Amino acid sequence: MPVYNAAFDVKKPHKGHRLADIPAHDPFVLANSRTGVYYLYTGGAPRLHGMDRYGVITYKSTNLSEWEGPYIVFTVPDGVWAHPQHGAWAPEVHEYKGRFYLFVTLHNKDRLLDGEPINGYSKHWRGTVIAVSESPEGPFRLLKDDAHVLPETMMTLDGTLYVEEDGSPWMIFCHEWIQTIDGTIEGVRLKDDLSEAVGDPIRLFNASEAPWKNEDVLPDGYIRVHVTDGCQLYRTSGGRLIMLWSSYQSGSYVQTIARSTTGKLEGPWEQLPPLVKDDSGHGMLFRTFEGTWMLILHQPFKMPESRCKLYEMEDTGDSFRIVNTREDLHGA
Repeated sequence: MPVYNAAFDVKKPHKGHRLADIPAHDPFVLANSRTGVYYLYTGGAPRLHGMDRYGVITYKSTNLSEWEGPYIVFTVPDGVWAHPQHGAWAPEVHEYKGRFYLFVTLHNKDRLLDGEPINGYSKHWRGTVIAVSESPEGPFRLLKDDAHVLPETMMTLDGTLYVEEDGSPWMIFCHEWIQTIDGTIEGVRLKDDLSEAVGDPIRLFNASEAPWKNEDVLPDGYIRVHVTDGCQLYRTSGGRLIMLWSSYQSGSYVQTIARSTTGKLEGPWEQLPPLVKDDSGHGMLFRTFEGTWMLILHQPFKMPESRCKLYEMEDTGDSFRIVNTREDLHGA
């Protein structure tokens, strides 16, 4: 379990952090071109950051090399279904119609669901919620007091905002393998103000559809499962619809990529070879203020050892490919 480190105390933010120094999981970068500031969002934890409860923190940078923080932008409030001491996963902030919207996955391990644990993991309340702020620095407040987009009994996670070409907003999310065995990536349309879902979710694909997934040997008593994590959608310069997502290959976390063969959200989706292996994943793409595409992900998976890694990317029109690792921005 992560242990408190004064260097990352939210009560004493400071400048000069390098990515190699910052414990971070499921990183997300918002590039605010109006202010020239990059915001790096990740989960905030009491034992690691000196917080009273779980939430979301951010670091700020103007050059992707030196970062200032951490600053709290959201904490799990009292009076909702989620437990403030049970985690806040995969935060990401999107600018939409002049405001900033936080998507983050919350939990309540005390609210168990029916069914036996899967490979030692219990079924309990888990779901992505949406909060809003006038600033990328927060504070973010939940859009709804009941704080869910889909029922928390569905065990959804890693929700992200995707806006269709016709302007309709969607939440794309992962349906937890603990509940489904074969994890899925699904989408549900949102109201224009993002306050709630419209209609039922649609399935985009199952984790088992990736042809590169190896059938590695399982310990006795374990069930074969297929994991979906960290879905993110982008349009290439050639109009192709691309999705980043993560899973496991031979027991190691991988950053992989899929492509809609029709260019439509409904797919069908073809699975491309993984982009990064070596216990790396849950990445997202952003553009620098100079226009360069970048991939940020975490490696290794385990916290607090996990660190952000940056890769320079190329938009080929058909997909995205890695050009090089930006070691100059990682620090030592």
